[in-house]
Amino acid sequence: QVQLVESGGGLVQPGGSLRLSCAASGSFFSINAMGWYRQAPGKQRELVARITESGSTNYADSVKGRFTISRDGAKNTVYLQMNSLKPEDTAVYYCDADAKIRYWHTNEQHYWGQGTQVTVSS
Repeated sequence: QVQLVESGGGLVQPGGSLRLSCAASGSFFSINAMGWYRQAPGKQRELVARITESGSTNYADSVKGRFTISRDGAKNTVYLQMNSLKPEDTAVYYCDADAKIRYWHTNEQHYWGQGTQVTVSS
């Protein structure tokens, strides 16, 4: 009922920047919180940043001051601006979203995107 499509990943040198985008589409009443997680080889998936419908944000300590999450409510799209990238930022980045499918539903459902690879290397 909700499809999340990420874009913007790629190869970048240390110190460089990338901007990830994730657009939600499908049949739903509202998209509430959206965010980004990442998973490096051999490691667990971890939170990078999340943003609520009202614009409140939270970040992993490792990315504070370097990454900025934002969203366009009209487009149901979330962005992740990544600056001063480090090799340890290399991972598959996944978008996630909490959605209310019908207006009368009391619970939200959680969705994941397919992931986009970010590689930071010289």
